[in-house]
Amino acid sequence: MNREEKQTLVDELSEKFQSHNSFYIVDASVMSVAKINEFRRLCFTRGMEYKVYKNTFIRKALDTLGHDTSEMDAALKGQSGVLFSQESGSAPAKLLRDFYKSQAYGRNVKPKPVLKGAYVDASIYVGSDQLEGLITIKGKQELLGELIGLLQSPAKNVISALQSGGNKLAGILKTLSEKEAA
Repeated sequence: MNREEKQTLVDELSEKFQSHNSFYIVDASVMSVAKINEFRRLCFTRGMEYKVYKNTFIRKALDTLGHDTSEMDAALKGQSGVLFSQESGSAPAKLLRDFYKSQAYGRNVKPKPVLKGAYVDASIYVGSDQLEGLITIKGKQELLGELIGLLQSPAKNVISALQSGGNKLAGILKTLSEKEAA
């Protein structure tokens, strides 16, 4: 591969990093070809992409993000594959969890592919022990929805109380007028 081809590959990877709000770096080096193909199919069905890159290309592409990504250096050892997702930051973590469950790994067997690091909305998570935390992470859209719901809740309660109180007041007035008429 000549220098221009390498630069083109780094540029393509940089574009993917810029256009995806989250990506995970995983190691599938000890998996069989059949298992890797099964993993790729699962990624495809869930709208994600998995591709293997050299660590130097990943490092150069990470440098173009405009954030300090030096923490990710710990994940860039050995073989690295990148799992891209357009969805929420938790989608790839859920995919990994579901893949692990489908493989029925034993208690003493480390599940594959191994999560090495993740980049979610400019936050960096390093290590396979971060998987459970990444599963529960909420995306920007989910957080905005919850925030809007919380802001609307008091207003809805006030309107409901006013409408309820108005109905009660009308009922009381009607009862009093009927008593006076009788």
